[in-house]
Amino acid sequence: MSKTVILGGTIFNEGRRFEGYLEIENDRIVRIAEGPYPDSASNDSIETIDATGQWVLPGVIDDQVHFREPGLTYKADIHSESAAAVAGGVTSFMDMPNNKPATTTLALLEEKFERAAQTSLANYSFYLGATNDNLSEITHIDPHHVCGLKVFMGSSTGNMLVDDDQALAAIFAESPVLIATHCEDEATVQANLAAFKAQYGDQLTARMHPLIRSAEACYRSTARAVELADRYGANLHVLHLSTARELELFSNAPLAQKKITNEVCAHHLWFCDEDYDRLGNRIKWNPSIKTAADRQALREGLVNGKVDVVATDHAPHTLEEKQRPYAEAPSGGPLIQHSLVCLLELCRQGVLTPELTVEKMCHAPAQRFAICDRGFLRPGYFADLVIVDPNAPWTVTPENILSKCGWSPFEGVTFSHRVIRTLVNGRTVYLNGQLDRTARGQALVFDR
Repeated sequence: MSKTVILGGTIFNEGRRFEGYLEIENDRIVRIAEGPYPDSASNDSIETIDATGQWVLPGVIDDQVHFREPGLTYKADIHSESAAAVAGGVTSFMDMPNNKPATTTLALLEEKFERAAQTSLANYSFYLGATNDNLSEITHIDPHHVCGLKVFMGSSTGNMLVDDDQALAAIFAESPVLIATHCEDEATVQANLAAFKAQYGDQLTARMHPLIRSAEACYRSTARAVELADRYGANLHVLHLSTARELELFSNAPLAQKKITNEVCAHHLWFCDEDYDRLGNRIKWNPSIKTAADRQALREGLVNGKVDVVATDHAPHTLEEKQRPYAEAPSGGPLIQHSLVCLLELCRQGVLTPELTVEKMCHAPAQRFAICDRGFLRPGYFADLVIVDPNAPWTVTPENILSKCGWSPFEGVTFSHRVIRTLVNGRTVYLNGQLDRTARGQALVFDR
């Protein structure tokens, strides 16, 4: 039996902050309390971690990432991106199905689980992807093993745009797991694109992206998803909200009372459309980054309970791909290494609080997806946690980026908080810039 004691830190958990200690045996937390550690911590069999002056948080759970494996591993892979994850305090991730081939069968899904068991430094789960014609696969999902079903209600990779009304109705009626939707109305997007091409020809720029992939496109699609969920009693989670108007479709009831929820991603909380002139395709995402007013509404939604979860939509592309002309450059970018420090920077700016950040990035994903024994610092729970120095400024540079793509939209940004140590299942996987690349995470289990 191995024992680790974390002493002297400020613990943030379940809406509280307090000076205290946390005791770990093997992969689980066995004790957490305020005040000094009551036992001797000098025993040679006990690893002691001095967290004086630092913050101790639950590990972040990111419910939306694209780690590009299989088929697109020149951009990223499970090992490289899980390394970036733990360096950013993310201890568990849920990966999306738009790979090559797309993960639209249970056999392909199991191949991803097998690969993660071999290579992932963090804990993991994977979505099955919905299509217009794979309902028989969907209805055989094991809800204890698979985090959810991804439904693209807008442009996507390969055969994954679900645009058949009968197929959508069947999916919402019969899915045995949470349905996570990408919501942009395809007809609206294509009409906008045609209008801009007619006016500007080949001179389209990233500044036009939020006008092509518009707020109206997002609202129409999100409203449709909510209506379908209401009609069929589905368990719906709308991914990456980007507009103020979409928030009108959601309740601020306690999370435990909701069957229709949403998430906002770090980039929609940090950037706005004014940043396209400076960053161009580096912040080209779908859904697009929109106005400062939309950003402010999303931030307020976190505070008032309309927004349920914060994630990343981490989706690496090579820098060469992102430097192509707007119409040829893919959407998406790396975020997972910087999402926690980004949110904590917003705390320093007075936008949020650390307690709310922990709620939305750690507790809420665990609750919404019914993840067993993770997301909180509680006795009996897995020891997934992160230690942060709140007064250790550092600047993002290509040299300290761990994602395989080697770039970030945050390059040049100085963050006030630094991730010092990340533990996954009780084991230190990241410490002061160094990774234990021999560590392996576990498959998430769901209490459904």
